[in-house]
Amino acid sequence: MRYLSQRYSMKNDKVAGVLTDIGTEELGHGEIVCALIYQLTKNLSMEEIEKSGFDKYYVDHTLGIWPQSAGGVPFNACEFAVKGDPITDLFEDMAAEQKARTTYDNLLRLTKDHPDVYEVIKFLRAREVVHFQRFGESLRIVQDELNAKDFYAFNPDFDTTATCVNKPNDCGCNKA
Repeated sequence: MRYLSQRYSMKNDKVAGVLTDIGTEELGHGEIVCALIYQLTKNLSMEEIEKSGFDKYYVDHTLGIWPQSAGGVPFNACEFAVKGDPITDLFEDMAAEQKARTTYDNLLRLTKDHPDVYEVIKFLRAREVVHFQRFGESLRIVQDELNAKDFYAFNPDFDTTATCVNKPNDCGCNKA
C-alpha cells in the first residue's frame, strides 16, 4: 500500500509506473504469505497450538489470518510512509525493501529444513532484491531531473519557488 499511495504525488510518470508495478506485485506477495501461513496452521491440534506458542494468537483469531509482525504488532497504516517528496519516498522504499530482505534472510535460516516453505521464502526474498534495484534506478531518474547535482534541501516536486530552484547560488546549492 505504501507504493500505491506514493504514486499519486510522483510527478515522473516512469517512476509512478514503477511504484504501481511494485505495489501491485507486493499485494500478491501478501496473498502468498497469507496462503503459506494458512497452509502451515490449518491442521494444527490444540496441543501443537499450545506447544508452539501460537495460543495467544489463537485466542484472538482462531486460525484466521491477521497480519502482524513476529513480535505481535498489528499491521497498520503507519507502514505506508508517504511524504510526497520523491527522494524521501524512494529512499524510504529502498530501506523497506532491504528490511524485508533481511526478514526473509532470517526466515530462510529458520526454514532450511522445510523445503516447501524455504522455496517460497527464497522466491519472495529474490523479489525484494529486484525491487530494491528498481527503486534505486527510480531514485537516479528523479535525481537526474534536478537542476543541481548536489544533495538538495527542498522537495523538487513541490517547492518550485524555493530559493534553491530559482537562485541556486543564494543558498549554496551549486557552489563549485
